Amino acid sequence: MSPEYDGESTTKAGHAAAEAGTGGTGGTGGYTVAALDQLKEDLLLRSVRRGSFVLKSSRASSWFIDAKQSLCRPPGLLIAAGLVLDRLAGIEGGVDSIGGLTMGADPVAFTTAALAAGRGFGLKVFSVRKEEKDHGPGGRIAGVLEADDRVVVVEDVATRGTSLLEAVRVVRAIGALPILALAVVDRGGTAAGLLAAVGVPFEALLTAADLGFSPND
Repeated sequence: MSPEYDGESTTKAGHAAAEAGTGGTGGTGGYTVAALDQLKEDLLLRSVRRGSFVLKSSRASSWFIDAKQSLCRPPGLLIAAGLVLDRLAGIEGGVDSIGGLTMGADPVAFTTAALAAGRGFGLKVFSVRKEEKDHGPGGRIAGVLEADDRVVVVEDVATRGTSLLEAVRVVRAIGALPILALAVVDRGGTAAGLLAAVGVPFEALLTAADLGFSPND
């Protein structure tokens, strides 16, 4: 059964997460437990589907998550971006820029940067194009990313972790430093190992288990 949805309280939770500025204290892994619960409820209501599906990896699955159904609506987007900003505030040495592979990274990255600006935190934001641009300045970066920037690479759902890995490679290619890969949902359970192999720590706000599933379901 889908959870009941209270749009007003969920929106308030998103604002609270964005304004709390706990800097990595409280909650699980530095995140606010109440906001994580609200995000989970929103994802289960709007983004998770049960049935017979074939994943991008060609593997059959009994469930599918289209997180954009939550992350492109104000309640879920505000909560997720507030939680990401809370995590960034706790990173020693600070963060200069946030972004990732389009389109999975875009809603959370750009909203997190906007919330940061509202708190006086000068966070730059960028998007990694899926292919080289053949006109104008060219390249794969849209937005602002500069050499020596300390970067958090984000993604909505990490299944295998390949989108995060691709973004990390592009960020490094221009001379910036990816210090964390962060997904809203770790769906597949393999991203941590993939990113660890290239020296980048991986975290997720929620896992498949948090949503009531096994990565292998």
